[in-house]
Amino acid sequence: MDNERRLKELKSERYKGIFGVEKETFEKMLTVLEKAYIEEHKENVRKSGRKSKLSLLDKLVIMLSYYREYRTMENMAFDYGVSKSVICEAITWAESVLVKDKNFHLPPKRTLQENNCEILIALVDVTEQEIERPKKGA
Repeated sequence: MDNERRLKELKSERYKGIFGVEKETFEKMLTVLEKAYIEEHKENVRKSGRKSKLSLLDKLVIMLSYYREYRTMENMAFDYGVSKSVICEAITWAESVLVKDKNFHLPPKRTLQENNCEILIALVDVTEQEIERPKKGA
């Protein structure tokens, strides 16, 4: 998939519906991932090793679509032409980098409890998907 080209054509209003975040938040997330990637690879100046099949933009899109759409890693691996483990590593890396950044992590449970804030509404997604199973003897 050519996410770079597709995102250039995507209007700002559609980011929230597709990724679950505003365009500004998406760009901040991408910036955080880019800084983390540079920091991690600063020591490897010689550019040794295999280059990743997924760009940082792809990793962010994969992570957001994984949480937004509940797609399987195997399904996304097919779309990107990589293995399921590559998708899993991309999601894990992106979410760990974003959680470490102060802008994208929730406060600790203790802080939330100390504020004595009253929860007015709680939404729970309980969507079920029917799984077709083979019939016995067929």
